[in-house]
Amino acid sequence: MERPATPPPKAVPRQQAISPPTPEITRRIEENRLKAKALRERSIAAQEAAASQPTARTPSGFLAEDISSAGRKRSHAALSTANVPETSRDARITPTKDDGIQPARKFKKYVDHDFSKMTDTKGGFLSAEDDPFNKALHAPKEGEKPAHMTLKEWERHQLLKGLRNRKEGLFEPGLGLGAKEKGKKCRECGSLEIDWQWEDVFKCDICHRCKEKYPEKYSLLTKTEAKDDYLLTDPELKDAELLPHLSKPNPHKSHWHDMMLFLRYQVEEYAFKTKWGSAEALDAEFEKREADKKKRKEDKFKSKLQELKKKTRTEAYRRNNRGGGKVGQFGDRIGGGKHEHEWGQTVENADGNSVKTCVECGMEVEELEF
Repeated sequence: MERPATPPPKAVPRQQAISPPTPEITRRIEENRLKAKALRERSIAAQEAAASQPTARTPSGFLAEDISSAGRKRSHAALSTANVPETSRDARITPTKDDGIQPARKFKKYVDHDFSKMTDTKGGFLSAEDDPFNKALHAPKEGEKPAHMTLKEWERHQLLKGLRNRKEGLFEPGLGLGAKEKGKKCRECGSLEIDWQWEDVFKCDICHRCKEKYPEKYSLLTKTEAKDDYLLTDPELKDAELLPHLSKPNPHKSHWHDMMLFLRYQVEEYAFKTKWGSAEALDAEFEKREADKKKRKEDKFKSKLQELKKKTRTEAYRRNNRGGGKVGQFGDRIGGGKHEHEWGQTVENADGNSVKTCVECGMEVEELEF
């Protein structure tokens, strides 16, 4: 048996000799040590000064410094977007160039027109951009806000326009010193406060109180009522010198024509005295027209009934020819398989109605005679 050999001793590495620091390194170490010592002394002095003064706190127990710092405004640099890069997706940055939505490449040769800006010149549809010197294209449309006016100015302009048309507010005519002797008075009560709009349109001097007090004279009639009740024609109603009217927007549809309102006593005066002569003559003419209307309606019904009889006679003739070629009369039996009613003479029953009875089956039907 072999005896184990003793391992050789380990080689101990030699320690490298440390060279002494250079004068430059020694100087930097000393400067850093002095700076750290100065910062430490400054921090200790600040803590001692804070401990000597009482801490300001709010009634709730919070430090006052926290609240003041929370309410401070941010600096302009934190809000400014001057130095924000273009790659930053910040909504506060206004893009310098916006070409809008671009069409696809294959649709770029087509021209897109805005038809809301087109004007029908009866020679083609043109826009204001096509002809900048055409006055007809650039004329302002009635009822639209001009471009140089704000919305508030436009509302004020519309309000003043309405007051001017109605002669109310600032535009109401003054009474003056000699109003009692020379001024216009109400035709019913003699009041000086008349409705100036009615005086301008209807040439009628009436106050607001008397208009409501006498509706049988001063109520307003529509064009349809004047035509149906007083039998006036369109040319008479459209003549402003003959029958003046007040125009107002249609309450049913805003895009329909304006309503034409007439003064009742003026319509009655023209209808009774000028056109028909009296109210009795107007009533007689109304009854005559109603009778003529009823007669025309009956004549129309009889003509349609006669046409129906002719069609029935023609159909009977055709069926008779298909059956055997024998010429038949209206009401004759056609064929032998199916029962055809053979009506007898028309008689009046106990109720006063005209009835006729089938000779074969006894069926009764009422008949109207004209």
